Amino acid sequence: MLGVARLIRSIRRSAAGDVARQGDDTSVPAGVLRRLLAGIGTTLDEPTTCAELTRAVAGRLRCSAAVVRADGATVRGYEAIAGDPGALPDARWATAVAHDMARSALGGRTQRRMSHPPPGRARHALCVPLATGEHRYGILVCARPGTPFADADADLLGLLTECAASHIRHAREYAGVSRTAGDLQRALRAEPGRPHPNLDVAIRYLPAGKRAVVGGDWCETVRLHFGRTLLVVGDVMGHGVEAAVDMASYRSDLRSLAAADLPPHRILRRLDDIAAREPDRRPATCLVARVDPVRGRMTLSGAGHLPPAVVGGDGGTSALPVPVGPPLGTGIGGYEPATHVLDETQTLLMFTDGLVERRGEDIDLSLDRLTGIRFTPGGGLDDILDTVLTRLDALHAEDDVAVLAARPRCTGSR
Repeated sequence: MLGVARLIRSIRRSAAGDVARQGDDTSVPAGVLRRLLAGIGTTLDEPTTCAELTRAVAGRLRCSAAVVRADGATVRGYEAIAGDPGALPDARWATAVAHDMARSALGGRTQRRMSHPPPGRARHALCVPLATGEHRYGILVCARPGTPFADADADLLGLLTECAASHIRHAREYAGVSRTAGDLQRALRAEPGRPHPNLDVAIRYLPAGKRAVVGGDWCETVRLHFGRTLLVVGDVMGHGVEAAVDMASYRSDLRSLAAADLPPHRILRRLDDIAAREPDRRPATCLVARVDPVRGRMTLSGAGHLPPAVVGGDGGTSALPVPVGPPLGTGIGGYEPATHVLDETQTLLMFTDGLVERRGEDIDLSLDRLTGIRFTPGGGLDDILDTVLTRLDALHAEDDVAVLAARPRCTGSR
């Protein structure tokens, strides 16, 4: 990248040269240049970066500006237009210039080019590669009538486009990592198993801020003997691939332990022992419920997790008291069970803390906001989840959200 001092000297030399710039100050004070650079690449979004570049260029050089982006062999038309679109040369000409510059780059030839549109056009155009190092993302096209562009303009644009290209490279790398992380999330977060037919279950996941990054929130259902179903909600501390990998490990261990038909508190003890023997595994909170619709009851146990809630037949909501032991991975143990009634008129809600917790708010107030919700009696599970997520504004939650709703279909055996 050109140094700031060199750029300013070049611009000032041009101002003292033969090019007449009527009413146009070509000097760029260092403070102005810093502000121009600081205004480009404020986000990890490629179209936004292109728009910031063209606005900065159009404002500084009093011209129209646009970007012709390239992604591999694919070259697109004008984007991020700033100024008068009619002042720009034909987009097909600019696309041809972009292809020509790409070929020049492969041949090791110059990467800066001052070009003029076809004869008869009463304007001047300047094309500068949107490139940094070996990474090339298209060209910046500037045009204006009357006054031609000077070498100092090309120097300034070379610096601004290289800055923008560097941010575009980071944006594309981030987008690639996000896509990979999303694929990994879908692979690691396999669909929960099927519950027993006598239990209806609905599950929702909402990543915080609609990120594509993976997290450690998860739900699981395991079908057991004698018409029972094991329901589990967990939250591995942290975000990203590491949390997702640990989440997959907890889920795998949970499924193995469920096959032994252990009660919830013993499942948590075993999970805690396993995680404590792996120093690199992240701690996690977890809530386990074994639902028995045949007997109309359920047994729950928690490891550092928030208690569940129950929606009654009248639409009212109440929290269920559950003994809470330490998070999984501490090796402390001390998990205890609690048994409650659950019949076909009631709906069990299990969730991760992202659903209710808000920054700076006491957790009791957060839970009161949930239990203050009244539902339409007889509503379906999806209706209940829609209401919960909407009333608690889960789309704008600061943490990932996982929520599970379960309701017995009947009290008799199937």
